[in-house]
Amino acid sequence: MVTRFAAFRQLAPRSIATRLLVSGGLLSIIILLLAGLVLSALYRRTTEGGFDERLNVYLTDLVSDLAVAGPLERKDLSVQAEPRFDLPLSGWYWQVVRLGAEGEIRTSRSLFGGQLAELPPGKGDNPGAIRKSYMVGPDDRELRMIERVIDVGEEGRYRVTVAAPADEIDAETRRFSITLAVTFVSLGLALALVTLAQVRYGLRPLARLRSAVADVWRGDAARIEGTFPRDIAPLADELNLLIEANREILERARTHVGNLAHALKTPLSVILNEADSTGGPLAEKVRDQATVMRDQINYYLDRARAAAVAGALGSLTDAVGVVDGLQRALERIYRQRAITITTSLPAGVRFRGEKQDFEAMVGNLLDNACKWAESTVVLRGDVEPIGDRSVLVLTIDDDGPGLVPEARSEVLRRGRRLDESKPGSGLGLAIVVELVGLYDGSLQLDASPLGGLRAVLRLPALAAAPQ
Repeated sequence: MVTRFAAFRQLAPRSIATRLLVSGGLLSIIILLLAGLVLSALYRRTTEGGFDERLNVYLTDLVSDLAVAGPLERKDLSVQAEPRFDLPLSGWYWQVVRLGAEGEIRTSRSLFGGQLAELPPGKGDNPGAIRKSYMVGPDDRELRMIERVIDVGEEGRYRVTVAAPADEIDAETRRFSITLAVTFVSLGLALALVTLAQVRYGLRPLARLRSAVADVWRGDAARIEGTFPRDIAPLADELNLLIEANREILERARTHVGNLAHALKTPLSVILNEADSTGGPLAEKVRDQATVMRDQINYYLDRARAAAVAGALGSLTDAVGVVDGLQRALERIYRQRAITITTSLPAGVRFRGEKQDFEAMVGNLLDNACKWAESTVVLRGDVEPIGDRSVLVLTIDDDGPGLVPEARSEVLRRGRRLDESKPGSGLGLAIVVELVGLYDGSLQLDASPLGGLRAVLRLPALAAAPQ
């Protein structure tokens, strides 16, 4: 069960909230970016159109001046509204060229003796149509130019060109883009906050459901309580049904295991009693085999019961209470040998599992330590956080003869006894190993600082809440 919940929590980075926030954020960024690019392009076209309208006004002034009678060289051409046409290389230029007459050309003073290139003709241009484009000017600056060819009758045909620096369009577009970027960044942050609030509010019922399931798993509640939206309520109801079904299955398993134990132990007790009352080799043989059968039945019944209850939801055991009870019982059992048992556990720590299993694991280890100890057995408990879980680490030391490293793994095998002079069936440590495996824990044997054997038992736990 612990493994299943650990695997579930590893999927937290892929939670629904994370997916909603990431997908919403990426889509918002893409939409805002595309909108910014489109608006910047539209604003540049609008700015460019306004700039062309301004140049067209100047071009119209020049065309009006051309209507005055007289040859080109005697025409008074000027644009009074823009003084930069008189500043040398200001970027603001105009030029009038008489077509078909070589050398007849008039320019603004700002051209400073230079000339403007003719714009390339566009496809489908009508005579007299205004052409617009970008060209490089005399001072290597990019210019926005408009050009028109007009016919003034006997005076001939003229090509009138007006140009201005294109960087004014770029500067205006750049200012708009910066303002737009600041606005969209602010809008994006606002959208992110709104999305976060929406996701948190929308997924709050799921968070409450998860908390309710955790309460059941910890043993703080017997079922999922609370009112949920109609989208989630069926899930909560199904989980409650699953919890109830799980409890019913466990109860039936316990009942069947108990019935089987009584059904088998009673005939075995009769056989043992008959063997005890009858002497001879046959009775001794029957007694030995019946004892082996009883031990085997106890072992497999304990294993079946542990497998049935190890995955139960909400099973919690007060570790301190169980250890104190075992300490008192073992001190009475080994009173004649004057074995001193010292225990120390954190207050309030609970084992995630059945009380009988915890008693079987700790009891077998303490009993084994007392059998071999000279005078002292020490049990110390600590709680270690591992990720989002807690692990109860029980260390049991004795001052007995201990075991060589090669024998430590041998004693964990079912039915193995290294010293036949000690009472027991050799199944105790094997049962501990089985139960530890069912709870995803571990058991390690090592040398003890007291001179004997050290057993380190790791089990899933729930630490006490801080005061």
